[in-house]
Amino acid sequence: MVAISISSDGADELAAWAKEANFPVLFASDTSGEIAEKYATTGTGIGPMKKFYKRVVFVVGPTGKIAQVFRPFSALSAEGYAQLDSAVDRVSKEGK
Repeated sequence: MVAISISSDGADELAAWAKEANFPVLFASDTSGEIAEKYATTGTGIGPMKKFYKRVVFVVGPTGKIAQVFRPFSALSAEGYAQLDSAVDRVSKEGK
């Protein structure tokens, strides 16, 4: 089981933020919108890529299939992290 956060932020910015906060998820930078197009992460965002959500988190189960998607994901919301924790716990238990 893995959680993958895809953001329109640049790779260096993501790496610094993830290291500082010690997040236990994988991060992917999608500054071009290519991943957003392929994985339906379009929505109301901000900035030059405003047709895409700024952050989306995919929870991938042990079989490699996407088990849950948080679109958009609010990095500033405690409730968002609680929902992500619940999804990770649920998907982890399903794999056992």
